[in-house]
Amino acid sequence: MDLFKREPVAQPLAARLRPENLDEYVGQQHLLARGKPLREALEQGALHSMVFWGPPGVGKTTLARLLAKVSDAHFETISAVLSGVKEIRQAVEIAKQQAAQYGRKTILFVDEVHRFNKSQQDAFLPYVEDGTLIFIGATTENPSFELNNALLSRARVYVLKGLDETALRKLVNRALTEERGLGALNLTLPEESLAILMAAADGDGRRLLNLLENAADLLEPGESVAPELLQNLLGDSRRRFDKGGEAFYDQISALHKSVRGSNPDAALYWFARMLDGGCDPLYIARRVVRMASEEVGNADPRALNLCLGAWEVQERLGSPEGELAVAQAIVYLACAPKSNAVYAAFNAARRDVAENGSHEVPLHLRNAPTRLMKELGYGEEYRYAHDEPDAYAAGEDYFPEAMEPRHYYQPVPRGLESKIRDKLEHLARLDHESPRQRRKP
Repeated sequence: MDLFKREPVAQPLAARLRPENLDEYVGQQHLLARGKPLREALEQGALHSMVFWGPPGVGKTTLARLLAKVSDAHFETISAVLSGVKEIRQAVEIAKQQAAQYGRKTILFVDEVHRFNKSQQDAFLPYVEDGTLIFIGATTENPSFELNNALLSRARVYVLKGLDETALRKLVNRALTEERGLGALNLTLPEESLAILMAAADGDGRRLLNLLENAADLLEPGESVAPELLQNLLGDSRRRFDKGGEAFYDQISALHKSVRGSNPDAALYWFARMLDGGCDPLYIARRVVRMASEEVGNADPRALNLCLGAWEVQERLGSPEGELAVAQAIVYLACAPKSNAVYAAFNAARRDVAENGSHEVPLHLRNAPTRLMKELGYGEEYRYAHDEPDAYAAGEDYFPEAMEPRHYYQPVPRGLESKIRDKLEHLARLDHESPRQRRKP
């Protein structure tokens, strides 16, 4: 017996089932089907630097390896989580050796490329520029925010999508039938169990195969994968939701836009999706308060109080009582009359302040608590509105002397704001007719 003989390490199922050519690759048909952009580039031999942007488990690394195989290029890979400029330089030296000795191009695949800082990303630029290597980066984050413009200008971004039901079924079928590595999984998978498996995978092929392999480890050959077994394996698993990442902002954006679009059903769906993904309900409660002012405003001022109340319920009672209150607020906002008039007016006023400098307060609007201030004219000619007819000083000007009066706030003809608009139009007519209208010098 050879005491020093080592048994081969069993590869995970996902590694054993890696496709050997592009036709075996599952998913991303919007890029790899015949006639699609990436497939065309490969068939024409026009391999170029690129960035793969997509969620986990959709085949970014696998696709990069296949591109190297199809183009007969040397493949080097580094992870931005574990590497730095030193590893980048080592990869460059290998690329130079491959070019000099074998005349081969080198693909440098950088996983989690968004983890590199600006200087580390800059280290690629000269070698991408002179063709020393073909850069392929993989990221789950939006490249527009995470990658340097200089690097983005030298690489084409391809968006990879989560695997759909058809692609996931192909993966399961391959796992159950193909003889690779240690062979196919000797299991039967009822349709109900397959549905649970695909829902839990949530577009992540690696997760699907890992769950299937975990189930196989607990069963005898030929046994059926029962739904109860999968539920026990899943436990309280969450769907794809990266707090602070792209999915996070996409989903809060979808919730906000559903409220703005007066669709309570879609708004509730995105609220439930965020909760299911592990989002803090208090974060959503805060955002809902903002929606009340930004999307409803004075068309229904009650919305703001209702949302503040829901936030307080969430803080005091927690889940699930608080979440129901937030759901109530979301539905109210979605169904309420909409107005962004206050939001637009406030932004316009801020722009004026930023662009027009610090104008002085007109003397007639200044407070005059001391004798000196009164002697200097502070508060002189100020008209106390309550002493005027209808408690309105028609024709008075409250803007700085160097500015023409502005009309930032434009109420919409919906909800309470329709009445506010009528009143402001009436006051504007009084100003126009007033013989005491203050004129600019």
